[in-house]
This record gives sequence, C-alpha cells and structure tokens, in this order.
Amino acid sequence: MKVVILCALLLVFGLALDNGLGKTPPMGWNSWNRFGCNINEDLIIQTVDALLSTGLAKAGYTYVNLDDCWQKDRDRQGYILPDAKAFPHGMKYLANYIHLRGLKFGLYSDAGLFTCQKRPGGLNFEELDAQRYAEWEVDYLKYDNCFNTKVPTKERYGKMRDALNKTGRPIYFSICEWGEAKPWKWGKEFGNSWRTTGDISDTWASMLSILDKQVNIASAGGPGGWNDPDMLEVGNGGMTTSEYEAHFALWALLKAPLLIGCDITKMSADTARILMNAEIIAVNQDPLGTPGRRVSKNGDLEVWAGPLTGNDVAVILFNRGRSSATMTADFKQVGFTDSDCAKVRDLYAGANLGSFTKSYATQVGSHGVKVLRLTRGVCQSKTETMLRRLRRL
Repeated sequence: MKVVILCALLLVFGLALDNGLGKTPPMGWNSWNRFGCNINEDLIIQTVDALLSTGLAKAGYTYVNLDDCWQKDRDRQGYILPDAKAFPHGMKYLANYIHLRGLKFGLYSDAGLFTCQKRPGGLNFEELDAQRYAEWEVDYLKYDNCFNTKVPTKERYGKMRDALNKTGRPIYFSICEWGEAKPWKWGKEFGNSWRTTGDISDTWASMLSILDKQVNIASAGGPGGWNDPDMLEVGNGGMTTSEYEAHFALWALLKAPLLIGCDITKMSADTARILMNAEIIAVNQDPLGTPGRRVSKNGDLEVWAGPLTGNDVAVILFNRGRSSATMTADFKQVGFTDSDCAKVRDLYAGANLGSFTKSYATQVGSHGVKVLRLTRGVCQSKTETMLRRLRRL
C-alpha cells in the first residue's frame, strides 16, 4: 500500500529539481521592467554588447533574459514559435550570439494557457517546450502564472520542472507565481528561485511594500533555491539615487536574484556605480548563502544584517524616514559574535572606518542606507589608549 501511494505521489509531483544550478543568486539582465513587450533582436544584441563594453558582464551579470512577447504562435506539432518579425533569425541565433560572448541565454513562458500578454502559454505543452528550449540551448526559464485555469500550482510547476529535468540540459528554473501559494515553503523542490510577491514598479512605495513582505520569510532561501522579490528597478528613473542605493543593497543582502531592469546602453554614471559595486555584489554572491534579515525596527529606522563567510557580518542601516537620523549597529544584535571589537568598512564609500567596540553609530540620510561589513578587529581599552598617548609625550 505504501509503495502504491509513493508511486502515485511521484506521478503527480515528479521528482525534485536536479540541475545543480543556483549555488549563488543569478545575476543578469531582463527586458521587462524597461521595455515590456517592445523587444526585438536588435535590442537584445545591443544589450549583450553593452553588458560587455560597460563591464557589467565582468562584474557578474551574465544572464540575458527575454521576458514576455518573444513568442508568437505554435506550429502544427505544437512547438512554440518566436515572433519572426521581431526575431528574424530565431532563438538559436540569439543563443549562439550570447554564448559566444561568454554569457547565458534566458527565456520567459507561463504556467497557463497564455502568457500575461496573451502569447501562447506553456500549460499542457511542457515537454514540447522544454525540448525546444534545450534545442535552443536556453540556460534560464522564467515561468509566470497568468491564465492558469485554476490548475493546482504545484501540478503546473511540477510538470515543467520534470520536463526540464528530462531534457538533460541544466536550465535555471525561475518560478513566478507571485507568492500566492507561499512558494518559500515548497519552492526548493520545484525551482531555483520563486517570486514572493507581485510585480515591482519603479517607485519608492512599491520597493518598500515588497521589502516588507520579505521580513518573515528570509530564511527560506539558500544555495540552490532563492526567494525572489522581483527584478531591479535601478536606473529606470522613478526613484532618487539614494533610494536606488537602498534598493540595490537590500536586494543584495536578501540574496535575491540581481537582474538589471534598465536600458544599460544609456545608463548613468550613478546607475553604473551602484550596479557594479563589487563589495555589495560580493555580499550577494557570498558562498555561505545565508539571506540577511531585519534585526531591529524603530519607526522608520531599520537595521538589516546577515552572516558572511569568515565570520564577517553585512549590515545595512536603513532610514525610511524623511529626515536624516543617527543610527547604530549593535554588534551582538546584528549577529557579530566573533569579538567585541570589529573593523567596520563602508561598502558604498569603499572606505575602512576603523575599529569599534560593541557598536558603530553614524548619520544616515533620508531614504538612504549605510552598507557596512564587520570583520574581527583589535581594539584598545581606554587605559591602553591613554598610556600610548603618554608615551608619545
């Protein structure tokens, strides 16, 4: 009886995702936030070239992901067809162009009858689509949730997971069901990441709303499977530079996928500076893979922190308020237990601030952050400091 039940469960839910991907959160570019449905072959080629020429690829942004509207129809056998007018050379041509430059190729589909823009969806075509994606050498699949006809969530995403596994090609599987079925509770068995909310928009209010929804679920992410609070809006123009700095740093600490959503062929110096901050990227890509969390909240003042390899700790002092404020990182509160003394480094400034005992306090501007890395330090007592000064006299 137990064997029969087990077999039935395997038929319904398949096996866990087994692609060896997502050991750290993915980094790359996605077309949707800036371009929506207005995508074509020339745009993607220009973006690939810009990833290389700007240094973004070298910084770690390697996925080039086409979102909705690349597909047009299905052929008589049921295989998905790209929009021939927008992509006259087809998807394999784009994949080759991307791969020859050391980057990775991503596509979008939907676990419903249609995509959100009413292009052909993947529901009931999972094996045909997975086979075609593998033939095109796709490296990443974002799988949305529109027009799902109320078929159970795990059934729909499980079918595509199993179809991808069956191809033998490692394809990063990004579950985009908007957090409706609490995928942080089951996502690691189905995908490499899972959206925790609806879509982000390029506003301070939207970013805060999504951030707040991460507070109690951060621990669900880890190597192989990550919470996904949606793509980056940095550089799209709807927020201030300080707000974009906060957005990027918090997503990095959460170990969210870092998928650029702006036009990188026209990005400003500030946008490039934020997106290519190597030390904040290192927090996101830290091999320990433990997401940061909010450790304290006092009105508009929040402290977020997470452990890093080598017993270091990343800390974000986050001021949501309308005026500057003094904020403090209490070393024990943020999880720095290696010593009472820590060397503090400001990651946006790229500056060592010195060694401090038990805490570090600083001014944080309105809608801004201070992003710190704490490392074991050597601090002198007040008596030792006074004796050293006396010896100098």
